[in-house]
Amino acid sequence: MLYLVPTPVGNLEDITFRAVRVLKEVDLVACEDTRTSRVLLDRYQIGTPCVSYHDHNERQRAAELVRKMQDGKSVALISDAGSPGISDPGFFLVRECIRVEIPVTALPGPTALIPALAISGLPCERFCFEGFLPTRKGRRSRLDKLADEDRTMVLYESPHRIGRTLADLAATLGPDRKAAVIRELSKRFEETTRGTLAELASAFAERRVRGELVVVVGADQTAGRDPG
Repeated sequence: MLYLVPTPVGNLEDITFRAVRVLKEVDLVACEDTRTSRVLLDRYQIGTPCVSYHDHNERQRAAELVRKMQDGKSVALISDAGSPGISDPGFFLVRECIRVEIPVTALPGPTALIPALAISGLPCERFCFEGFLPTRKGRRSRLDKLADEDRTMVLYESPHRIGRTLADLAATLGPDRKAAVIRELSKRFEETTRGTLAELASAFAERRVRGELVVVVGADQTAGRDPG
């Protein structure tokens, strides 16, 4: 059995009773970074053995984990923060489990996507999630496809690329498009910065920030309208 267990995106109190119980009961916890996960596991006195599972070893480690589950072991997959498989490792292991008919279940829980969308102040009845934009190949074509999007868009970004990404979004989607940047979500110094893409690009051009950020961009209000 494979359990996909969401972990807090910041505040360690944002974990469910069920998640703690599952992490204690499984035979093995597969972690994106065992050092990062150890802080959470120690906080809740979870002594289950851990093994690394990340982008660089997922194919080899997935095969090992599948063999263990076929032998009757239960495995919980966690990422550094949020829900496994959502812009984090997990898809490949899930696909392999499905292929060999190993049951997979996902626990509901923390994710940066929904809270950021809710506090952005932008329409959230319809939205699309773009995860991380490509850093090189395919970046321009992805941005071009977003130009006419008529739903609110949610993206993840790292601190050292946030300035470039906001500038690219302003250039492609238009400088006056409304947006918000959310950082330190659920932590003590949580901050939401709202404005146009041009204003945000200027604000973050030279600013040094820490941690991953969520960018919420308003829809193209002209998309789908009859120009006549």
